Amino acid sequence: MTEFSFGCTDVRADAYAAGPTLVFRLRITATGGTRVHAMALRCQIRIEPARRGYDDHEAAALGDLFGERSRWGSSLNPVQFAQASVMVPGFTGEIETDLAVPCTYDTDIAASRYFRALSDGDVPLLLLFSGTAFTGAGGFHVEPVPWDKEVSHRMPVKVWREMIDQHFPGCGWIRLPGDAMDALLAYRSRRALPSWEATVESLLEEAGERTR
Repeated sequence: MTEFSFGCTDVRADAYAAGPTLVFRLRITATGGTRVHAMALRCQIRIEPARRGYDDHEAAALGDLFGERSRWGSSLNPVQFAQASVMVPGFTGEIETDLAVPCTYDTDIAASRYFRALSDGDVPLLLLFSGTAFTGAGGFHVEPVPWDKEVSHRMPVKVWREMIDQHFPGCGWIRLPGDAMDALLAYRSRRALPSWEATVESLLEEAGERTR
């Protein structure tokens, strides 16, 4: 069996993607100079929130995910971020390849709320690998990529912000059920409000949450 090892050397926002996308730069090594014809690689990415500190503002913003700071000893559990796959081309010994990870700014998603709550610093990530490798100097051998292959990587918060700002500059995004959307449309129409921003501002004023 070929022994594989993995590393993550960088992560960047894809400036040309149609939607928010992160690109992880992976380094894959096959021991003994093994010839790898191709590899169908899967990657599960988790956030490990216990591996960084948080200021008071961040802690307050993370309250809906992890509760009060006093509970974090038991509630600061890993958060599922993404799953992605890539077909790695043939190589001998070592190769670097890109793993594209489509993302969402839907604040109903726990990972998105976590990223939005952070002011600065790094996001502690764990990349867990699996898949199938096709190896052999003469002919093909099919080998699994073991489930215990994983690597930690700290992604700068600014990379996430850069990615989001490319697609939603200066904006947020919320998802509403159809009946709530219909009610908002009716409210906006009755008051002849020019935009969704004006509609929300009007509702906040009526609720006493904001004054002009």
